[in-house]
Amino acid sequence: MLGQATVPLVGMVDTVVIGRTGDAAALAGVALGTTIVNFLFWTFGFLRMGMTGLTAQAQGADDGTEVRAMLARGLLLGLALGALLFALQWVLVPVSLGLFAGARELDAAASGYITARFLGAPASLAVFAINGWLLGLGRTRSALLLQIVMNVVNGVLDIWFVWGFGMGAEGVGLGTAIAEWVALGTGLTIAAGILGPTALEGLRTRLFDLAALKRLFAINADIMVRTVALLLLFAWFANAGARLGTEVLAANQVLMQFVSIAAFVLDGFAFTAESRVGNAIGRGRHEELKRAIRLTGEFSLGAGLVFALTTGLAGSWLIGLITTDPQVRELARAFLPYTALVPLIGVPAWLLDGIFIGATRGKALRNAAVVTTALYVATDLLLRPCGAHGMWIAFLIGYLYRAGTLGAALPGLIRGIAEKPAAP
Repeated sequence: MLGQATVPLVGMVDTVVIGRTGDAAALAGVALGTTIVNFLFWTFGFLRMGMTGLTAQAQGADDGTEVRAMLARGLLLGLALGALLFALQWVLVPVSLGLFAGARELDAAASGYITARFLGAPASLAVFAINGWLLGLGRTRSALLLQIVMNVVNGVLDIWFVWGFGMGAEGVGLGTAIAEWVALGTGLTIAAGILGPTALEGLRTRLFDLAALKRLFAINADIMVRTVALLLLFAWFANAGARLGTEVLAANQVLMQFVSIAAFVLDGFAFTAESRVGNAIGRGRHEELKRAIRLTGEFSLGAGLVFALTTGLAGSWLIGLITTDPQVRELARAFLPYTALVPLIGVPAWLLDGIFIGATRGKALRNAAVVTTALYVATDLLLRPCGAHGMWIAFLIGYLYRAGTLGAALPGLIRGIAEKPAAP
């Protein structure tokens, strides 16, 4: 949970540094830019999610060589895909901006932020793989250290570039890109320390093992579709805010910091479920699987209630710290009750994600996400006459769709695990 709490601090720092300048257009530009970057980068989020489940299962089966090979495959794939994104940015950036309902001033700020972020694309995707590998091994302290290093570097550079040099949204993006490269160096150092002198042992024969690669790409293809579907959901939500005006989009960016912190911290339980579920499946233990689901579920619901209460009670004060623009503050406070409900309503969806990722059930994740996004878009269209309130209500209902579609597949997952005899 501590490690996960540091993940959204990158976006929080970006938002606060820009928000304290009082420039609503720059804040909205960072909001729009973040949505586009998240969509493009997290399209390859399987590098984190697929890596966790497969690594945990390899560890559960006591296959050290496959554990090492998984890291090498993830790093190579992440660097290659990140380099491809960087090379295609000249096409991707204008096309992405053209799909959103932003004004010219908003597009200019967003473009500067996105272009700077693309400098860190290879490092960002490689760090996805390292994080997934560490979580699969249950090395949560190492994952925490990695995130702390990235956040400290990002915070210092954001303040320096924006408040020191007046670089605006572009400075925020550049600070984050540099922090991602520092995080990659840190992650490689951590991985080398964990593996020790055996880091390269067996890689020559296992790195390009056909069966392992086939399984990796099959699972990752399903998770990629799942991720793109959910990213479309969040992009639709961001575009709904942009359609209602720069101030609404800026207010949504402020409120999404609360959502991100709750989601990432509560994902700590989901990541625990990923590792424990993966290990239980690797060992073929039904009771361990059920226990992991029950315990993480109980703690998740309790923590979700705490987050909901905290957001509702302290949210107005925190909004005042994040932005100085009066109109943005007023709008954010008006929509705060919806934001306070997200941690409670979203808990089942986040936890079920972790369970299915740990079980490497990519098809179930894919199908649930596609159905969820389609239902969410239909709901948002139906609620458009309600304006911004309808936008937030549809967003909350989207979490119920995610939980319902995955929950329906959970009994089949549990039944499908083959029980292995205990070792003598």
